[in-house]
Amino acid sequence: MSAFFTHLRSRLHRSWRGRRHGAQRWALWVLLVALVATLLATLVWLAGRYESSQIQSRLERDAAEIVTDIRAGLTRNIQSFQALQSGERTLEAWNFPATDLLRERRELMRLEWRNEALDVVAQVGTPYRSPVFERLGRGSVQADINLACSTARRLSGAAYSSSYFVPQSDGLGFEMLDMCMPITVEGRLVGYTVATYSLQDVLAELVGKQLARGQSVAFTEADGTRLALHGTPSRGNRVYVAQQLLDLTGNTLVLRLESRLGLPSLFPNVLTALVGALTLALVCVLYLLARDMRRRQKVEHDLGDALAFRKAMEDSVLTGLRARDLQGRITYVNQAFCRMVGLSAQKLLNESFPSSYWPPELADAYYQRQKIRLAGHNLPREGHESVFMRQDGTRFPVLIMEAPLINAAGLHTGWMSAILDVSEQRHNEELSRASQDRLQATARLAMVGEMASLLSHELNQPLAAISSYAVGSLNLLDGTATLHGAVGADLQLAIRRIADQAERAGKVIKSVHNFVRRRDQAHVAVAPQTLIDAIMPLVSLQAQKLGVTVVIDIDAGTTQVRCDRTMVEQVLLNLARNGMQAMQITAPDMLQMPDMPEVSSRVLTLRVRPGSSPLKAWVEFAVIDQGVGISAEIAGKLFTPFFTTRIEGMGLGLSLCRTVVEQHGGLLDFQAVLPRGTMFTFTLPAAEP
Repeated sequence: MSAFFTHLRSRLHRSWRGRRHGAQRWALWVLLVALVATLLATLVWLAGRYESSQIQSRLERDAAEIVTDIRAGLTRNIQSFQALQSGERTLEAWNFPATDLLRERRELMRLEWRNEALDVVAQVGTPYRSPVFERLGRGSVQADINLACSTARRLSGAAYSSSYFVPQSDGLGFEMLDMCMPITVEGRLVGYTVATYSLQDVLAELVGKQLARGQSVAFTEADGTRLALHGTPSRGNRVYVAQQLLDLTGNTLVLRLESRLGLPSLFPNVLTALVGALTLALVCVLYLLARDMRRRQKVEHDLGDALAFRKAMEDSVLTGLRARDLQGRITYVNQAFCRMVGLSAQKLLNESFPSSYWPPELADAYYQRQKIRLAGHNLPREGHESVFMRQDGTRFPVLIMEAPLINAAGLHTGWMSAILDVSEQRHNEELSRASQDRLQATARLAMVGEMASLLSHELNQPLAAISSYAVGSLNLLDGTATLHGAVGADLQLAIRRIADQAERAGKVIKSVHNFVRRRDQAHVAVAPQTLIDAIMPLVSLQAQKLGVTVVIDIDAGTTQVRCDRTMVEQVLLNLARNGMQAMQITAPDMLQMPDMPEVSSRVLTLRVRPGSSPLKAWVEFAVIDQGVGISAEIAGKLFTPFFTTRIEGMGLGLSLCRTVVEQHGGLLDFQAVLPRGTMFTFTLPAAEP
């Protein structure tokens, strides 16, 4: 019983799923039929619109041609009026041709010959109608005639008056229009020719033959008021209207052409039938294709899943992938490679040699290497290192592994490359190498500190002995009466200086010992002149030996500085010695550097200037030489420990000088001096008053 219910439930479930899919299919078919019906209705409507546009365009052309014909007829009449006055100007010579002209031109109601005062000399009426001005007389429109003639006289040509209505004795009337043309003889005005037109007869005579059946033409004013009509007026909703302006001198009329909708032309019907047949054929084709729709959808769904999985996998890896065809053109790149070189896939695809991510300076070498590597089918798989360039111009190292690209048919179609960005690895290696260098420098500094401590301990006793011997020698000289005069005084001065320098050497050793041990220094207020006077004996000896002139320039307003006197004296002494050695010249130097200063122009300047800021006051010390200067390559490593340009140097002088100045709260720096030379400057805090 349980199995029966299970089978029944399965059957019901399948039946429900079948009905649901059937309902979906019927809904799709109903939607398709509705779309086809909408398409047919739209096509029929578009065909009707096309036919209407064709009729409207044809009507616009007819209206333009009618205006052209009316203007040509009026111009022809003006030429006939001019011919009336070309011969003898007598009443008999004017009446007969004027009567013939009115008999030929039915649109003319009256023709007048007036003098220069606009008085009627002669007049002739149309033989086809009773006198049109019999009821109201001609004087009722004299103002319009005067205005038209005034315009004609000013323009020296024909002019038209405004239209006006003239009632007749039978209860009807005409819309009339006067034309005035001046008559001149040898440039002198002798009269006017005034012609009266009937607007309705103008339409009947000049236009009527062109009207098709079902069309009407009328003159209207600008506001739509109808003045004259010829033809049967059209009524209903399917009426087409075209309007054109008839621009006459002195007056402008609106010509309105109306036409009712004619029978449909053959072209839209044939188009509609053809589209209907094609639509039915399309329905049949869709019916035949519906059988394969499910299988295609399933295959497409599976293929889409596979492509999406492959795309996600390719975009998630950090390795750049690049495929080339047999000609070297790029056929595929993944997102990792695009991010690596900073270019989009659209710019990289179909790109050949040289590649846009190759550095320009290496492009030729890379091109030759690629030609050699891609010429064979068995490329090495161990990979090789190279350098790529990002879009912003930065270079970075990469590791490239290439292999032949084989398609599903087993054909060799190109090469596949896996590219790794090893810039981080190289950066870590550089950091490790720099760390090793710093460790070695630190070890050397520690060794130097130990040596300084050892030397300070071992040299104290010899220096103390030298000082004791010097003091004893002075005592002996004071107790001996044999040496007198200048020789005795010079000998006592020399021994006294030996004692002073020995004492100073002891102080230097003690200060260096405290500096290495990072002990607190005793800062005292010292005048800058005192600091310079303390080092001048040693500076003068070396300056005399090297042929250098020492100039001392101390500003009068310079205050005292607070510092460790012994260490600052050593800084000044070291900078002064470096400046003098920079101006030292040898024979090879004269050949290699002809711009070196002569012996007479080698000057070392020791300059002291006060300075201040909103927070504190300081004193600036400057040591200025006239040497060859410092190159840009050396300037970056000048204060690096153990870096020196002299064979006998240790490379610690400038580094220790900067450390001493910075411990005092100052700054040690240098700059070039024009036309040659270098100026080292350092600052010390000014002593408080």
